Amino acid sequence: MAYRITADDCIACGACEGGCPVSCITEKEDGKRVIDESACIDCGACADACPVSCIHQA
Repeated sequence: MAYRITADDCIACGACEGGCPVSCITEKEDGKRVIDESACIDCGACADACPVSCIHQA
């Protein structure tokens, strides 16, 4: 089960992107991040790195 970012709660800080060991998080045009669920390895590092807890398992 992959992780997802709740876009409304994302503050576009990029902490999750830096915490991802497989680089499956990218920045959208608005600065917020999105997770490529097909590349996500379900490690939870992004959720641990997020300061606003907007990342959850799908």
